[in-house]
Amino acid sequence: MKAKTLAVRAGQTRSHFQEHAEALYLTSSFVFESAAQAAARFAGDEEGFVYSRYANPTVAMFESRLAALEGGERCVATASGMAAILAVVMTFCQAGDRIVAGRGLFGATQQLFATILTRFGVTTEWVELSDSDAAATAIRRVRPRLVYCESPTNPLTELIDLALVAEVAHEVGALFVVDNCFCTPILQQPLAFGADLVVHSATKYLDGQGRVLGGAVVGAQVLVDEVVRFLRTAGPSLSPFNAWVLLKGLETLPLRMQAHCAHAQAVAEFLAGHPNVTRVYFPGLPSHPQHALAKRQQRGFGGIVAFEVAGERQAAWQVIDRVRLFSITANLGDAKSTITHPASTTHGRLAPEVRAAMGVREGLIRLSVGLEDPEDLIADLDQALTLR
Repeated sequence: MKAKTLAVRAGQTRSHFQEHAEALYLTSSFVFESAAQAAARFAGDEEGFVYSRYANPTVAMFESRLAALEGGERCVATASGMAAILAVVMTFCQAGDRIVAGRGLFGATQQLFATILTRFGVTTEWVELSDSDAAATAIRRVRPRLVYCESPTNPLTELIDLALVAEVAHEVGALFVVDNCFCTPILQQPLAFGADLVVHSATKYLDGQGRVLGGAVVGAQVLVDEVVRFLRTAGPSLSPFNAWVLLKGLETLPLRMQAHCAHAQAVAEFLAGHPNVTRVYFPGLPSHPQHALAKRQQRGFGGIVAFEVAGERQAAWQVIDRVRLFSITANLGDAKSTITHPASTTHGRLAPEVRAAMGVREGLIRLSVGLEDPEDLIADLDQALTLR
């Protein structure tokens, strides 16, 4: 079935009441018919629900639907996107293992890899994975346990050649993990390019209205089963209520992503021609260094636009403070357009030299272009930029 159909129909199960909408199962535990059945369920000898930290019917419907959209065999949901990333690393890495990660990762992900995982003996080598030659060379030299990337990256929308990196990662026996938050499975399916696992911050586009936190890991059954075992013990599970909200979000995901792409394209083209903007980062512009790769690898260019203004932090803050429609918040993927200053928010905990190496400069502003009329968004940006 096509994505629009899967987004609405995939994964739904009905109780004996035959409800049309997905049911919300707000329960911590499940009742057994006998002590023997309880023992069989806990031992895994009989299928069925045991405890909502392990699995829950509403959560299972969300997992099934997202797996279908991503083209994966299985999905496991988590309490947040960061919980999904942590679950993958803690499942497959141990002391002495190394990770090759894209230099342009989200700030919290960098903090996890650089400051927390090192306490457990897992080290990370940062590589410009958008440079295919550098990526291949580093992976072959380091021979890591995991290769981890975002494509596009946050906030500069750099792309990684997923098929190439997957091939080299598998050549050295590494697992290739892709954060697909910016594209969602509507615009890109990393598993089809050879990725082993896909992670999501479902908080973003999968919800689409800034309501709840959630995360997910999607991939082959044998790999996701391992992540499930970690989550069952460690506990960062998705709540049934949040899963129900995310299920409702998935129903409109294809339509929303189409609108996000169209609106972001219009905003990016406006910014590219504005005299007070020094640079625009958006894969849909021919000036983007990976524009051709974006056309080949994605089914749309996404809703994230970053741009730079001259004058460093003060100038960027002036623009942000003068917008009227854009919400000043670090979240993204919302129906409402948002604006943020990455150097002082999402990437603010990174050392200045790390931000500089990533290209996150003080004059950089990131937009998540929402579902408002793009003409209104452009007018808002125009007045904010022109009054500088």
